[in-house]
Amino acid sequence: MVAIIKDPVSEKYGFFCFSSLKMKMMLLLIMGLVLSLSVPPALAETKTFIKEYTYRAGDEDSRNSCRTIALREVKRLLLEELGTYLESQTEVKNFQMTKDSITTLTAGIVSAEVIEDTWDGKVYWLKAKIAANPQDVIKSIDSLRKDLENVQELEELKKKSEELLQENKRLNIELKIAKGEKKQEAAQAYKRNINNLSATEWLEKGIGLDRSGNYADAIIDISKAIELSPPPPIYATAYIVRGNAYSKLGNKQQAIKDCSKAIELDPQNELAYMCRGLTYGTLSNHQQAIKDFDKAIKLKPQGALTYYMRGRAYNGIGNHQQAIKDFDKAIEMNSQNARDYLNRGLAYYKLGNNQQAIKDCSKAIELNPQDADAYRVRGLAYGKLGNHQQEIKDYDKAIELESGQVKAGQKPPIEKLSQTDWLKQSSTLVKMKDWEGLRDWCLKWEKIDPENVDAWDRLGLAYARLDRYDDAIAAYRQAVSIDPGNGDIWIGLGLAYSKLKRYKDQIDAYRQALRINPENAGVWSGLAFACALSGNRTAALEAIQKLRHLDPKLADSTFNLIVPR
Repeated sequence: MVAIIKDPVSEKYGFFCFSSLKMKMMLLLIMGLVLSLSVPPALAETKTFIKEYTYRAGDEDSRNSCRTIALREVKRLLLEELGTYLESQTEVKNFQMTKDSITTLTAGIVSAEVIEDTWDGKVYWLKAKIAANPQDVIKSIDSLRKDLENVQELEELKKKSEELLQENKRLNIELKIAKGEKKQEAAQAYKRNINNLSATEWLEKGIGLDRSGNYADAIIDISKAIELSPPPPIYATAYIVRGNAYSKLGNKQQAIKDCSKAIELDPQNELAYMCRGLTYGTLSNHQQAIKDFDKAIKLKPQGALTYYMRGRAYNGIGNHQQAIKDFDKAIEMNSQNARDYLNRGLAYYKLGNNQQAIKDCSKAIELNPQDADAYRVRGLAYGKLGNHQQEIKDYDKAIELESGQVKAGQKPPIEKLSQTDWLKQSSTLVKMKDWEGLRDWCLKWEKIDPENVDAWDRLGLAYARLDRYDDAIAAYRQAVSIDPGNGDIWIGLGLAYSKLKRYKDQIDAYRQALRINPENAGVWSGLAFACALSGNRTAALEAIQKLRHLDPKLADSTFNLIVPR
């Protein structure tokens, strides 16, 4: 008797017989979609703002504490001056923002640099500057202002910084009049307050690095802030931002740990749940992501971004009706985000409502004409309705936008699409799990380029996902005839054979894959299962023995499933 649960090769490869696809994942603390703006030439130059600040030291001050206080004060003055300048620009006027809001947002975009300083033991003086390209700053402000949930940490940071500066002044007065034990207590409190101000400075630097995509350095600076153990909400915010940086660098487990720590420190911080939920989403753990988004929404019901992210998670588990409800809610709160319409359009497309999908994608294109995905999804919807001329036009536009080769009046016909163009579109169809669309695309592809191995390989994948295994086998066999040295195609062929219980053919395909890559533990495990199912117990045990040298744990589990206890 042979006990079989799952074929590990199917579980590992899932019929994906080519390289992992690049996924566009939106992370919580990233600024979102940056729209192309037309900025006057006057804003193209870097503007430099310079300020000086003098601080008279108290009894408990050192050079470092004076520098911390002076830098916070001078940065505040510099940001106010930059805010005044930006407020006068037409583009920013159109944002209808207060100067205070502008200053808050720019704190997370620019950083102050100390030019020179002096210290004589009693008075500390420094000169600092902020140098910024107004065009870049305005673009960043435009992105940030559309999702103010994303910058809640900046608002909290600014508020806490102001509180710490006021507390510093109060403690300085207390130190002058306090005596004995009370003076010692005030001195300790003053030291803690300086540490908190230092933590704020490190955290602001880390947020700026995180915003600019310098995640490794962001982690270093934020870790310094954490070492100083500031109070909530600064402490919790530090873990949230560092968690985002870890996630962007691919360390998802550490990102989850940091977000969980933030929740422990501040259970009412919805951003911590949002960040953790988003990270779970990138791991395809959509159910856990939804739980975190539920909590974030409960804490802040008016968070449009959270509804958007939960909608994506619902799309991820195939609950497109609920996804649409969440996108409806996000649009109700903010009707100017192209991403909400695009993702709602995708949900409608998955439900077969192609007319509504086209309507939503068209709105997304109206709001963001540079969004290639909106054209691509709309093209898919047109294809389902049989409007292949418009389908191809939208595919062409998507390809042009992604390749950066948009030229007025020039749209390459399908016959002139490059290999990269064909691959990009097929990758998008796989990402969307649109297997019929992938089949149709690859049938066009192989007609244009019948010797293209990728066209046949992905056609095989499409047929396999549509449970048309005979057609999948035919496509995969065509692919291996073109490139017999591609082990992944042999694996796909073997999986298709297994679905038809053609175990001997499956064994032959797996052995071909192992000749190409004998270190593939998953294929050795799959070979053992195929041999067992074909009745060749000896060959199954030999495969397990080979597997044991590569992955002892997988070998044990394979053996236990094949050989009943």
